[in-house]
Amino acid sequence: MIVDLLLVLAGLGFLVLGGDMLVKGAVNLSLRLGLTPLVVGLTVVAFGTSAPELMVSLSAALKGSSDIAIGNVVGSNIANILLILGTTAVVSGIPTRGHDLRESWGMMIGATVLVMALSFMGLIGRVQGMILLAALGVVLWRQLTEGQNESQPEELEGVEPGARWLKILLWLAVGIIGLPLGANLLVIGASDIARVFGISEAVIGLTLVAIGTSLPEMAASVASALRGRADMALGNVVGSNLFNLLAILGITSLVQPLPVPEQILNLDMWVMLGSSLLLGPFLFRGIALSRSVGVVLLGLYSVYLWALF
Repeated sequence: MIVDLLLVLAGLGFLVLGGDMLVKGAVNLSLRLGLTPLVVGLTVVAFGTSAPELMVSLSAALKGSSDIAIGNVVGSNIANILLILGTTAVVSGIPTRGHDLRESWGMMIGATVLVMALSFMGLIGRVQGMILLAALGVVLWRQLTEGQNESQPEELEGVEPGARWLKILLWLAVGIIGLPLGANLLVIGASDIARVFGISEAVIGLTLVAIGTSLPEMAASVASALRGRADMALGNVVGSNLFNLLAILGITSLVQPLPVPEQILNLDMWVMLGSSLLLGPFLFRGIALSRSVGVVLLGLYSVYLWALF
């Protein structure tokens, strides 16, 4: 049991380090190759920050633990809204005025409904994976098109002007090695813990694995709030949820078809949809996510965890 916990902790450590190094290397490489900060932010950074979830889902699927692979995505999306936004709101509150995320929120809801519809077929296979990736292409095209009409984003984090090629390659190497290693250790440890306690792999994926892979987003969101930029957490969560649904499930199901557990169909996907819909009134009416709203979100997440166990 202690060994399994150490494997989980080591896996999370490698995922955090590998994900950070991959994003840093990819961002600096892309800028050195002449891509604009806008394109890098919407593509390279978005994919890079979802790399830990992608590697965990791929590793789990290839090891025959599809429950963990799907649970990781669904659980991460729930945790992003109820846990991460809840915590960030409690820290400083999250303003919504001046940050028009209504279209992105609508695309997130659409992606959620699409995944649910495909899941009720009982299997997210290769055809369904291609549908999800096609939807991802539409989302990226729309974001890039809209982005051309807006001002350039603030300077991307992790950028080191004039970074040497050797340094960039080193960052990329650490990320490429650390991510699969961390994912492998996390899946092995989490699967063993599930067997020891007699808990389903789906529940482990929805909780331990999902929260673990969301820790980088949690740290970044709280850090943004402490710097007076809590609004960034809202955009990060919406973007992360979109990529989790379309990119991670799409790529993973192309590699290995994913049978959908009945438990996730009957409860967790509906919780994911419900928590996503909660953001609608705040975004459309410009209502800030106050500290009291944050407490409610954290309370709802606690009730969800209680229901799972």
